[in-house]
Amino acid sequence: MDVHAELSTPCTAEELFHWVDDLGRYPSWTSLVHGVESLGVDEAGNPCWLVELRARLGPMARSKRLRMVRTVHDVPHGAVFERRELDGRKHSPWVLTVELVERAETCGLDVDLHYGGTLWTGGLLERALTEQIEEGRERLGELVSGRRR
Repeated sequence: MDVHAELSTPCTAEELFHWVDDLGRYPSWTSLVHGVESLGVDEAGNPCWLVELRARLGPMARSKRLRMVRTVHDVPHGAVFERRELDGRKHSPWVLTVELVERAETCGLDVDLHYGGTLWTGGLLERALTEQIEEGRERLGELVSGRRR
C-alpha cells in the first residue's frame, strides 16, 4: 500500500521542516499518529521512536506499534523514517518519506507512506488512512501558518 499527500503553504522550508523531521511532533497535527515515545538513538546515532498508529473505521479503530528510525535527515529538504524492530523477527516494511521544495512565496511538502504488508490493506482501511492524512495536512498547514496553536 502506498499513500501520497501534498501540501503547499506560505512559509519557509525551515519552518515546515520543523514539523516533519521529528516523529514526536506528528501527534500535534495528524490523528493517524496516536502516540510517540522517544527511544533515543540507534547504534548508528539515528533517532528512534516507538510510534502508535491508529486508523479509525467508523466506531472501530485499528492500531499498530512500530519502532521507527530516521534514516535520512537532509535539513531542510527531507527526511525518511523506516521501521526497524529489534526483536529478531521479520516484519512488514513501513517507510515514511517527506520531501520539501521551497518556492518563491510557499513551501511544498510531499509525503509518501509505504506499507509492505497485508494487514493494513484493503479499501476501507486504505480510505481511512487517506482521510486521516488529508485532515492532518490541513492541521499542519494551520500550525505552520500560525492559524492554529
